[in-house]
Amino acid sequence: MCLATPCKVVEYIDEDIARVQVGDSETFIKCACMLLPEKPELGQYVLVHAGFAINVVEEEEARKTLDLLREMSELTGVKPVGNTAFDLSE
Repeated sequence: MCLATPCKVVEYIDEDIARVQVGDSETFIKCACMLLPEKPELGQYVLVHAGFAINVVEEEEARKTLDLLREMSELTGVKPVGNTAFDLSE
């Protein structure tokens, strides 16, 4: 099963790297990996799959998706560790 995770673009470090918020954590993506016609604006959400930003999504849709991922994590009783969209750091 493949899963694209909504990530909020919070900063461009340089032309090649963006810092993104992924659920409750942050990570970096290479802008060269973005498969988008235009560079996303700060604050926009992108869907990231296998390290590639593949689409821009509305904030409401991104939040719904992240909420569902959190709910799935809670239902399984498993709290993933590390820098993932499911990171529910308290």
